[in-house]
Amino acid sequence: MTAGTTHGAVVFPFLTLLIVIPAVTALAVAAMPRALGERGQRIAVEAVGTAGSLATLALAIVVAVRFRLHDGGYQMVSRHQWAPSLGVSWHLGIDGISLFLVLLAAVLFPLALLGGRVRRDPRSYVMWLLLLEAGCIGSFVALDLILFFVFFEVTLVPVYFIIAGWGFARRSQAAIKFFVYTFLGSALLLVGIVAVAVVHQRQTGTLTFDLGVLQHTHLGLATQILLFLAFTAAFAVKAPIFPFHTWSPDAYAESPTAGVVVLSAVMAKLGTYGIVRFDLSLFPRAVVDLAPLFLTLGVIGILYGAIVACVQRDLKRLMAYSSLAHIGFIVLGTFALTTQALTGGVLQMVNHGLVTAALFLLIGWIHQRRRSWQTSELRGLQRPAPMMAAAFTVAMMASIGLPGLNGFVSELLILLGTFLTHRWWAVVATTGVVLAALYLLWAYQQAFHGTPRPDAAATRDLTWSEGAVIVPLVALIVFLGVYPKPVLDRITPTVDQLVTHVEQATGTRQPRVATVGSSSASPARTSSPARTSSPARTSSPARTASPARTSSPARTSSTGRMP
Repeated sequence: MTAGTTHGAVVFPFLTLLIVIPAVTALAVAAMPRALGERGQRIAVEAVGTAGSLATLALAIVVAVRFRLHDGGYQMVSRHQWAPSLGVSWHLGIDGISLFLVLLAAVLFPLALLGGRVRRDPRSYVMWLLLLEAGCIGSFVALDLILFFVFFEVTLVPVYFIIAGWGFARRSQAAIKFFVYTFLGSALLLVGIVAVAVVHQRQTGTLTFDLGVLQHTHLGLATQILLFLAFTAAFAVKAPIFPFHTWSPDAYAESPTAGVVVLSAVMAKLGTYGIVRFDLSLFPRAVVDLAPLFLTLGVIGILYGAIVACVQRDLKRLMAYSSLAHIGFIVLGTFALTTQALTGGVLQMVNHGLVTAALFLLIGWIHQRRRSWQTSELRGLQRPAPMMAAAFTVAMMASIGLPGLNGFVSELLILLGTFLTHRWWAVVATTGVVLAALYLLWAYQQAFHGTPRPDAAATRDLTWSEGAVIVPLVALIVFLGVYPKPVLDRITPTVDQLVTHVEQATGTRQPRVATVGSSSASPARTSSPARTSSPARTSSPARTASPARTSSPARTSSTGRMP
């Protein structure tokens, strides 16, 4: 069974409700009367918005509890005809890859609402955030390409209005730049989606946009490469991946606190998730052929983001370039095409979301107190605000990759898995870990150490409400660093099936050691000869065979693996 295989539908529509609850709450917030007065309306809007997002979180936790362990297929599937004549359906499903991204979104949106309150027009602000939550969760669970595209595009509108309406001095330019970049990328994605469906219709006579069906479409290598580039252009902009990142420093710097939290921690993962979910499923031969190119872009992103962060004096811009470096690690793990590296890449999406959310929340609260993000003007914060300094230290060390915190686990898996197949890329990427320690420790020293100015000596420490927001993030950062097994046990079976799908389609093999310790490793997999996968693997006989690669005798056992 490949990663695109679905289980039977369940009676209760868990996944549909995960989308409907924040969307309906957004409509309820928008319909609230203005007669309550400014203060009354703000309290009511925040209460309703928070209640809706917490209800979404509660349902997401139920989904996680009901999720079957060691099952790599889609679960809790909901499928209904939407536009049968166009081949479009309401098709939702969740697997080990999407499960924790849904949980990430469900955790961070209520924390962003509570930690990034605004005074001006809170009704519109909360409404846009809730609509953005519905779009993000919908993107993570959609298994119909048109449905995914709808959710993928829905996210653009709330982010544009959040930046333009509640951002800082250059918010208008940042919002327009964000929208134009992402909208142009999405146009290519739509062309690619339609092209895949049309090719499938010509081969089978059936028009469909169902991922599980389309991944069995026979595509020539040139066609796969062109469609892969069309899909990945949209995903690379959204992530953002070097060199499609130029909108992100401005957007991150000019966004309000809640906006930058969800933009960097959740919405950016739509891009990396899209590559894992759609590119590896639909275009495996193109992924293998272009892997060296994207591994190189990932490494450049790691080094470029770290080097530029080293010279930043603005904390928000420093974090923007730090995020670019961490996205580079996700790209590295994805295109290494080993179980270890891809598992680490998926885990890094979650870990980076938690760490960057914590840091941007703390930076936002620092700005509220000191009206500046410049490290030169924030000297001595540790003395009047020790709890804030402690929380910042934990998040900063997790971003560096300190053992015992969540960033270490995912980066280690990525580097180990990449070293098995593309060792020099892994060696160079390790430099990014060293540079991360350099710029983050330097920024911490500049902002928190030293003697504060007289006018800053009474800077307020974390309040009880701010502590209630940051403590869950710190707890998750520590928990995933100390005991990541529950997460890895659910991610690895799906990743293992996805890597197997790529291997069957291309004839390539990952080294045997890449699956040692995998929760889904089978005797057939671990007893096979040592597998080889090198940058030069495109010249092997298995890579020059016809598209019907799975028909070779060695690949037609009942398990889909080598006998």
